[in-house]
Amino acid sequence: MSEPLDWDRDGRHWPHREASRFVTSGGIRWHVQVMGCEPGTAPVLLLLHGTGASTHSWRGVMPALADRYTLVAPDLPGHAFTGRLPDAQMTLPGMATAILGLIATLDITPDAIIGHSAGAAIALTMARERDRLADTPIIGLNAALTPLPWPATQVFPAMARLLALNPLVPKVFSGVSRLAGDTAGFIQRSTSSRIDREGARCYATLLGNSRHARGALAMMANWDLDTLDHALPDIGNPVLLVHARGDNAIPLSGVEEAARKLPHAQLEVLPALGHLAHEERPEDIAELIAEFLAAYNVG
Repeated sequence: MSEPLDWDRDGRHWPHREASRFVTSGGIRWHVQVMGCEPGTAPVLLLLHGTGASTHSWRGVMPALADRYTLVAPDLPGHAFTGRLPDAQMTLPGMATAILGLIATLDITPDAIIGHSAGAAIALTMARERDRLADTPIIGLNAALTPLPWPATQVFPAMARLLALNPLVPKVFSGVSRLAGDTAGFIQRSTSSRIDREGARCYATLLGNSRHARGALAMMANWDLDTLDHALPDIGNPVLLVHARGDNAIPLSGVEEAARKLPHAQLEVLPALGHLAHEERPEDIAELIAEFLAAYNVG
């Protein structure tokens, strides 16, 4: 499917559809879900999904935290039901700037930011770029923070850039990713995570759409973690990194290295689960989040 995802058609049974709204910020139309306590009555948690996912990734975590917090979860630019930034802005700083603009449009200041995979890198970049977020607790779930070793840092983004620029490739990529309807199997092989049927259905919708695939490829093509990696020792935010030992997408060694560089980081290693641990055990992840935030008087 080459046209953008349609909310009335493709989002008809989207998780927590009743919490969804559409907001224009920075020249693009964002899909945002807001759940939990009435804004202004509880701490605000900003949830940022990873590359290739959407708000559906938080379908289990959000209800588990909704009695204590106001939860705000956008689809990243170029993903799912959010419009796309120009290619030149599909970078780590570009994404961070766009989300900073979004929260300004929403008139919120998050009391904590939770990011999965690439979402954790965006969260830390936001904290670097805004003084008012300098002390904001940040939680990275299976966080993608460490650059690939050379020459992969040069070869992989260049390949993704070429793929994203070829109009035929996202269509082929989206078709191959579904693997003849075996989305759950594809997800398990890619992430070592076993997710529920609702999650598999949502990923099938996303992976079957070439516009979404192109957005993910464009993000990968422009992703550069070197600058953030060098800046980690200067980020003074309290940080909790939660990593699943079974994650075959993000090596534990890279997360351990990031934890050593961050001045105020804690590392929690889960004995099992995969890259989508927060989708496999949302209640357990929500409990870790709440315990960490309570130590900093958030909630």
